[in-house]
Amino acid sequence: MAKIKAGKAGAQRNEKKKGSMKVLFKTIAPVKWLMVLGVGLAILATGLSIVGPRILNEMMEVLGSPDFTLEKINNIGLILVLIYLISMFLSYFEGFLMSKVSTTITKNLRSSLSTKINRLPLRYFDKTSFGDVISRVTNDVDTVGRGLNGSITSLISSITMIVAIPIIMFTISWELTLIALAEIPLAFGVLILIVKFNQKYYVTQQKSLGELNGHIEEIFSSHNVVKAFNGEQKAWRQFDSLNRTLKTSARKAQFTSSLMHPIINTIGNIIYVVVVLAGAWIAMKNSDLIFITSIITFVTYIRMFNQPISQIGMLAGNLQMMGAAAERVFEFIESEEEEDESDKVKVLDKVEGKVEFRNVDFGYSKDKQIIHNFNFTALPGQKIAIVGPTGAGKTTMVNLLMRFYEIDGGEILIDGVSTKDMNRSYVRSLFGMVLQDTWLFEGTIRENIAYGNPSASDEEIVAACKMSNVDHFIRTEPQGYNMVLKEDSAISQGQKQLFTIARAMVQNSPMLILDEATSSVDTRTEMLIQTAMDRLMQGRTSFVIAHRLSTIKNADQIIVMKDGSIVEVGGHDELMKKGGFYKELYNSQFENGEEL
Repeated sequence: MAKIKAGKAGAQRNEKKKGSMKVLFKTIAPVKWLMVLGVGLAILATGLSIVGPRILNEMMEVLGSPDFTLEKINNIGLILVLIYLISMFLSYFEGFLMSKVSTTITKNLRSSLSTKINRLPLRYFDKTSFGDVISRVTNDVDTVGRGLNGSITSLISSITMIVAIPIIMFTISWELTLIALAEIPLAFGVLILIVKFNQKYYVTQQKSLGELNGHIEEIFSSHNVVKAFNGEQKAWRQFDSLNRTLKTSARKAQFTSSLMHPIINTIGNIIYVVVVLAGAWIAMKNSDLIFITSIITFVTYIRMFNQPISQIGMLAGNLQMMGAAAERVFEFIESEEEEDESDKVKVLDKVEGKVEFRNVDFGYSKDKQIIHNFNFTALPGQKIAIVGPTGAGKTTMVNLLMRFYEIDGGEILIDGVSTKDMNRSYVRSLFGMVLQDTWLFEGTIRENIAYGNPSASDEEIVAACKMSNVDHFIRTEPQGYNMVLKEDSAISQGQKQLFTIARAMVQNSPMLILDEATSSVDTRTEMLIQTAMDRLMQGRTSFVIAHRLSTIKNADQIIVMKDGSIVEVGGHDELMKKGGFYKELYNSQFENGEEL
């Protein structure tokens, strides 16, 4: 059984790697020719720099030959200068191109992530913190960009040197070259061993960084609550625990990676000593003075040969970090998206506002169903209140109505047409929403109110603000509707709620969803909000999730939910006369001193 599970896990990892490679090639595609050109320039620049010592060796041989002339020396020197100048310019342009490649790929990755966020179902964010998502978009993408900019070209140059230098060394002495090549299996054996052992630490490091960012985002966004409940020490302990995990994995990763350089250098130095001794012995044995200059050149190449091997050891850590970051980015990009509905073009000729739930079943996970065989019909223009204890399924019904989640069974119909047959965006355009948690962005009041209908005229915006009882407040501000809302703007929760009601009015959708919109304001503000909402609901089918049952006495129908099922349906007076669960809820609020 363990082998079967391991086999399945291995198959899943292979599938993920295949998917990641597809995303990688797709990301690189727009700049592939620039990348090829950059790699080509890197190879040429490296190749020219390798040729330099060989030409210098020819100069030394000319100096020691009977045919020595100053003209020959000048010609060789000129060639040598030109080679190094051309190599320098090629290196410059290669760096420029690879910088452009890395920034373009970074931009494309961020664009892909931004697009992906809008395509992900809400289920994804139920199990992934926003801080972790932000970490993938910022830290992980930056790590990939830095790796592409510096590590890739350095790796190409190092590989070029490892391939080209032995070829030139063979032209000098095949015996010494064979000794020098012994460094490759030894150094790369150490490299492979360390990389294989070390990768898990880099994966843990990037994962821990995402978890730490998630914790920071959570604590900072709820800073007032943390302070109010003296939760600083608990938050610090959680931070310290996550930070220690990050520190441990980063330290192990860096420590293990740092071993590569001294080990490979030591191997290179030992090979260097052996080559020098062997070269001296060959020169003395053959009494060849010309060979002595070749030995000097060969020693230069040995030093150059050690450099790329050592550099690959140093790059291995950066490449592992880049690989771990890229894996997290590609994992996010490859996450399951909402079903593509571009082919669904069905729309309603005229929206009456009749909404039906037929045998609806739903669960946030397959093993935990929370909505069971839900049946209900809302007639056009009716005000439908949904009440019940916490966890009864009130907000879930709204999420299903807006298709934030897909139902497991049954169907939801609007004017007789299943919402599954209509585009998800079109379904959402049929509803205006006013939620308990108000959302305003940094922008003018005018922009915030027109968010759902950017083409709204100034007259429509002002009329909506008057109907929502917020026009007077706006006009008391020096800049009026052009006032820029920020985090530190002196706006109360009630005023924010009135803004969101005005936004829903400007959107002018045929149906409404009001999710406990008055649960967190004072009584006077509640009256203003209630008046505004009554105006907003006129002539519209409205679904109201109510916390204070006194606010929904005039509802056409009240759905009473318990444990994901409807237990009662009817008007306020009718349900009170029944003496069932609704009356129990209503009386419990009165007994607890809530204002009815």
